[in-house]
Amino acid sequence: SGLSELDRVLGGGFVRGSLILLGGDPGIGKSTLLLQVLGLLPPETKTLYISGEESPEQIRLRADRLGTPAERVQLLAATDFETVAAALEKNRPQLAIVDSIQTLYVEEISSAPGSVSQVREAAAGLLRLAKNLGITIVLVGHVTKDGAIAGPRVLEHMVDTVLYFEGERHQDIRMLRAVKNRFGATDELGLFEMSDAGLTCVANASEALLNGRPLAVPGSVITACLEGTRPLLVELQALLNVTTYATPLRMAQGIERNRLSMLLAVVEKKLGLGLGNLDAYLNVVGGLKISETAADLAIVSAVISSVKNRPVKAQTIILGEIGLAGEVRSVSQLDRRISEASRLGFDYFLVPASSRTALAKVKLPDTCEIYYIDRMTEALDILFE
Repeated sequence: SGLSELDRVLGGGFVRGSLILLGGDPGIGKSTLLLQVLGLLPPETKTLYISGEESPEQIRLRADRLGTPAERVQLLAATDFETVAAALEKNRPQLAIVDSIQTLYVEEISSAPGSVSQVREAAAGLLRLAKNLGITIVLVGHVTKDGAIAGPRVLEHMVDTVLYFEGERHQDIRMLRAVKNRFGATDELGLFEMSDAGLTCVANASEALLNGRPLAVPGSVITACLEGTRPLLVELQALLNVTTYATPLRMAQGIERNRLSMLLAVVEKKLGLGLGNLDAYLNVVGGLKISETAADLAIVSAVISSVKNRPVKAQTIILGEIGLAGEVRSVSQLDRRISEASRLGFDYFLVPASSRTALAKVKLPDTCEIYYIDRMTEALDILFE
C-alpha cells in the first residue's frame, strides 16, 4: 500500500480480488488514509475512487493538501450501484475505493440508502465483482452509536478483511486494528499520527505512547504489552479515593472492569488492605485496550501506589500475571518485551521467577537489574523500598 503500518495490519499488503471493510467514526481519517494510499502506489497502478459523499472539488482540495497528484486519482462521483458496477467492469482497476458503502443504493430495493437491506445487497454485488474481475475493493463504513458498521454486523461475514480505525478526534494518534483477516493475523496494530499533511506512520510506537508521561507520580506504572508481533510500552494509571456512595465504584478504561474487580479482591485478601470504602479508577493511557493478563502485576502496583500515595521506583517495567492465591505467573514472549523496554532506557524489571530461563539468552546493558519474584508481596517490597 505504500504505508508500512497499513501493510502490517493487512498482513503484507492488498490481496488481489479481496473485499476490505474499513470502519471508524465519522471524521477519524478513513478517507484521508485511502487518498494517501492512492498517491503512494506505483504510477502504473490502475485505481478508481468512487465517492458518494463528497464532490470532486472537495476531494481535489484534500488531495492537494495531502500531496496526492491529481493524475493518480481516477474519480467517479456516483451512488447508483449499476453505475458503479459498469465503471468497474469497464475500467478494470487494480484497486477501487468505495466511500462510503452507506451511500450506495440498488434500484430494485425500495428502502432508503444506508438501510441494512441496501447495504447488504450493494456489498454482495461488489463482492461478486471483486472475485470475478480480480479487483481489490475497499469499502468505507461509518460506525454507528453502538459500535457496529452499518447495522449489527451486517457486513463483517461477507468481506475478507475488517479494519477499524480508532482514536480520539482531538488527539493526534490514530490506531488501525484488524478484527477479521483471511490473509493475515487479526491481532496486529498500526499506529498513525494525524497532521496537516495527512497521516504519517509511527515507527517508534512505545516512545509515542509514553511521550509526556508524568515522573515520580503515585499511581503511575509502566508495563509492556504485545499487540500482534509488536511489543508496546504503555502507562497504567490508578486512582483510589474515599467513596461517597454506599457501594464503591469500579471504573476501568482499557481493561475489563471484571478483571480490575478480581485483582482488587486479591489485594484485599492477601495484603490485608481495606479497599471496601474506596472508589477505584484505572486508565490505560493512549486509548489502548489490554486484553492479556501480563499487565496484572502492573495494575496491582498502580493501585497500591495510589493507596500508599508513594510513586514506584523510576524507570521500572512491571510484568506478570497474578493468580487468585497471590502468586505471580509467567507471561509469553517476555524476552521481546524486555528488549523493547531496554532499548528505551528502562533499567529495572520485575518479572515472574518462572521466566528465568526465558531471559537467559537476552543480552542487556550492565546497568539493567532484573528482579525475579514468586509472589505479589515480594514485588511490593522492591517497588516501594
